Amino acid sequence: MATEINFCVVNLAFLLVFVSVVASDPAEQMKTVEFNVKPGGVVYTFSEGIRDYECSFTYASQGGTNEQWLMSVGLSDDDRLFSCSVWRPQGKSYLFFTQFKAELKGTKIEYANAYSQTAAAGQSDVPLKPEEFTVGDSTVTHNDGKFNAQLSKLTAIGKTRHDEL
Repeated sequence: MATEINFCVVNLAFLLVFVSVVASDPAEQMKTVEFNVKPGGVVYTFSEGIRDYECSFTYASQGGTNEQWLMSVGLSDDDRLFSCSVWRPQGKSYLFFTQFKAELKGTKIEYANAYSQTAAAGQSDVPLKPEEFTVGDSTVTHNDGKFNAQLSKLTAIGKTRHDEL
């Protein structure tokens, strides 16, 4: 029960970050960009940023063909939180990820989670098991030998090093 409440509180905090971002100047506070996730086992990196903060998504995947994914980065009104989400808008990815890493530059991660999606269409994202990935100060990374190769979304919120004058 406590875990469910914690999860709800964190999701509410994430939602509030985005609501505050949308309420301000969207051009400077939030961006969503499309990119191709390519199979073939080659390591690729896609990055996007706002001001001094950047999110990089590094991955390798196998199977299928290219998939369209989205990356959203946002900065709270008070510049204290930077968020990054990477996801497949069509839901379930048919690629098998051999590795993934998200890095938030200029922040210290306060919350992060990675998700897969169940096989049934229309069902919501399912958090990866805690042993499948590791959250560090600035990175979210798969765990070799424990990650089950399924990824449909990754979300991270970092506290910036913004200081009051």
